[in-house]
Amino acid sequence: MRSTIETWLPCQQLTSLEAQLQNLAEPAEAPVLAGRIGELCRILAAGGASGPLVSRLVSCLNDRLTAAVVRLLARRHRLPPVAWCWLALGSEGRQEQTFVTDQDNGLVFNAADNQEAAALRALFLPFAEDVNRQLAECGFALCTGQIMAGNPAWCLSLDEWREQFIEWVRRPEPAALLNASIFFDFRPLCGALELGDALRKLLLSLTVDTPSFLHLMAANAVQAEAPLNFRGEVALDAEGQLDLKKFGSRIFVDAARIFALAAGVPAVNSSQRLHQAGAAAGLQADEIAAVDGAFSHILRLRLQQQMADATAGKAAGYALKPAELNEVDRAILRESLKQARRLQLRLKLNYAL
Repeated sequence: MRSTIETWLPCQQLTSLEAQLQNLAEPAEAPVLAGRIGELCRILAAGGASGPLVSRLVSCLNDRLTAAVVRLLARRHRLPPVAWCWLALGSEGRQEQTFVTDQDNGLVFNAADNQEAAALRALFLPFAEDVNRQLAECGFALCTGQIMAGNPAWCLSLDEWREQFIEWVRRPEPAALLNASIFFDFRPLCGALELGDALRKLLLSLTVDTPSFLHLMAANAVQAEAPLNFRGEVALDAEGQLDLKKFGSRIFVDAARIFALAAGVPAVNSSQRLHQAGAAAGLQADEIAAVDGAFSHILRLRLQQQMADATAGKAAGYALKPAELNEVDRAILRESLKQARRLQLRLKLNYAL
């Protein structure tokens, strides 16, 4: 990926930023580096780079910043001498972050039993809360739903995470399906990565053996239908806008997640999931390429809209006005949403919805 990035970014800028991230010595310096990450990624987006490339760079650099902050603060807290791992969740876990992102993270640690887990959690929580606060200083907003490692509910031992995943899969209530869309996209980021790997193996063993859970996930995923009217034109809200997250990228992300969980594919990134699990879901190679290309275009439009909002002094969000796009982009948007609709039809066919 690096050689592709350097097509748009001067090599010395990227190298300098990477060196500063690697040598970060004080948490107070992190917000400045977070600002530089945003600036470089906006340069890349303005230069015409693809949506997945920009999103991947945003995520990779944010990964390095987060890992540096976690390691620095771990040294300042008296952490217990047990293996632990910081988990990235949601879009960060998938490495699909845009310029608007909040925190979704968790912590997993080793414990012999529930009693020891409770004692260890009390020691890990001040550290996790400190990391969450510092990341907020870097521009990663605190999660309004409290899906953060500093929340005792998501600072768990490996066995507690295992029990939680089993509960969600075996008793898939609406809240469990919502949690699955965030937590099942976890990725071990810092610490004892093998803990995250063990958790991924457990999760896949559960989902592959529980098609009823995947059926409910699929039914939930097709609720937000691709926004096309009966003529195949883009359907907009009363203000002539389209939510590019809910009715755009989310459709691809949800389908790719279900395909991967059904096939036992450990990939978390949506593009990788489509390529590695799409065939098992019944997609032909040309269909996978078309779907991936459509997802790429939706991501590019989301990033462009966020940049335009920032330039106009507005809070960046997900609303796009297709009327403001050029003719080519409007046509590609329409075709991309048609691919989203075909993807949902595949889910309906596979799970008899």
